[in-house]
Amino acid sequence: MEVATKEEHNPIAQDVKKGKLRDYHGPIFWNYGMIPQTWEDPNVVHPETKCAGDNDPVDVVEIGSASIAQGTVEPVKVLGVLAMIDDGELDWKIIAIRAADPMAAALHDISDVEAKMPGVISGVREWFRWYKTPDGKPLNAFGYEEKALDKKFAIEVIEETHHAWKKLVEGKTAKGKNWLAN
Repeated sequence: MEVATKEEHNPIAQDVKKGKLRDYHGPIFWNYGMIPQTWEDPNVVHPETKCAGDNDPVDVVEIGSASIAQGTVEPVKVLGVLAMIDDGELDWKIIAIRAADPMAAALHDISDVEAKMPGVISGVREWFRWYKTPDGKPLNAFGYEEKALDKKFAIEVIEETHHAWKKLVEGKTAKGKNWLAN
């Protein structure tokens, strides 16, 4: 499911590719959503990854113990971020936990995830590496030597993409696919 950026009011809808519902590789074991009022600007090339943004809101992978109903707005605790590169576009994946999750009190940064939930970060990374291969797409890559970056870096990504979103809303940047016009 994705935010349908080309549809009026940007509803949540199943992702479509070339007019067909998109199939993904295997089940996902986490909640997958986005952070409102963020935008990965396709007009700005990131200095480290050398890729521009994917013209979407920032994705969030919630690693808690409960399934969250589709469309739910839920406070999360940001823990880290992966810099996924999909078809040459930078597609940040914020790693977070629902603030009300029992594990939230024990997790403060990405290093805590590795220590207290071993394998979760590599599981998230590998799922996103492979998830579009049923469509015939190549494996996705990751910047920063494939490392999950810490909470401080993740907060900076959120702040930067929120600033980009504000510029877009204010008409102070190129509009990419112009998904906010709806």
